[in-house]
Amino acid sequence: MRAPLPPAARAAAAEGPRSGAEAAAPATPGRGLCAAASPQRLPPGRRRREEPYRLASPPLRPGWRLSSAAAVESPAAQAMAVTVKECLELQLLEVEMLLSMFPKEGEINLDEDAVSSVQRYLSNGDGALPPQLEYSIAVDVGEARVKVELQVLLPHMYPHVAPQLFARSHALHRQQQLQLNTSLASHISSLDSGELCICGAVQWVKDHSLPYLENSKISSESASKEVVVKETLHRMWIYSHHIYRQELRKKIFDCARKLNLTGFCLTGKPGVICVEGLRENCEEFWRVIRYPNWKHISCKHVENIETEGSVDNLRLFRAFEDLQFQAHGDYGLRNDYHMDLGQFLEFLKQHQSGHIFQILFGVEGKLSDK
Repeated sequence: MRAPLPPAARAAAAEGPRSGAEAAAPATPGRGLCAAASPQRLPPGRRRREEPYRLASPPLRPGWRLSSAAAVESPAAQAMAVTVKECLELQLLEVEMLLSMFPKEGEINLDEDAVSSVQRYLSNGDGALPPQLEYSIAVDVGEARVKVELQVLLPHMYPHVAPQLFARSHALHRQQQLQLNTSLASHISSLDSGELCICGAVQWVKDHSLPYLENSKISSESASKEVVVKETLHRMWIYSHHIYRQELRKKIFDCARKLNLTGFCLTGKPGVICVEGLRENCEEFWRVIRYPNWKHISCKHVENIETEGSVDNLRLFRAFEDLQFQAHGDYGLRNDYHMDLGQFLEFLKQHQSGHIFQILFGVEGKLSDK
């Protein structure tokens, strides 16, 4: 009598003989029934339970939501616009507080248009961000009530982002002003993020600026005793083959006026320009008028005169003059005419510059007897 078959074997026998491919397919070790290539057959009278189809999506965290496109958004992305609005509202509240603390005219310099732009943005709730709020506060320091100006620029995310502050005063030397602002920046960085700090910064400037002002005063007194400031008058004599064009003459006069230079421009053929003033201004004038392609021009002579007083006392000319003397000859449409150099020599001698004539033209100038 044969031994009884195991339950699994009896189930296989009940299913009947398998096809050749099924019979030939070796069993995969270690994978078990869950890894069968074809679904397992159920006994007669039983139905397979249908599982609902689910999307493979990451689990939602508290505070997250799915958009219409089923994309997951972080709380930071959702709250960005709200956060900017909250920051701008806080900035306006702080400005209102500062205006009540400094009610006098001139104590706060505020761009009202920027405030209106912020208010419109908060009312509409959309559109481009408004300009950053920027203003300055005049702070009285010490018994002498020296003015220290605190300049303020607020990023849109202030107070969650540090403000840009800069303290300045005419009574501060550059070194002391740098040290004061370094200390101010260190104080601001020590505060907690998210706190309004402009009022505190004003008080800090009021309490801590006096030592820097006193150091500047001591430095100024020492410098005035030890160093005598000297200035140098720079005078340039410029020669050109000719000066005719109106646009070029306009450029010469505009540049001389802008750089506070005195002298003259002799129009015609030849053309002569003299400018006098601070050295950097004269060199800037020389650079500007040559650009881009004035070829027939050269600087014939330069004078430098040092003084302990003002360079204005050394000027030979009171303004920048337009010289036009009587011309010799008429060459038709070319407008090619020579200026009366005798009159020009007389003009130079009237301004203690007769020796320049030979430098410009290579000949000694002589006035004809009248």
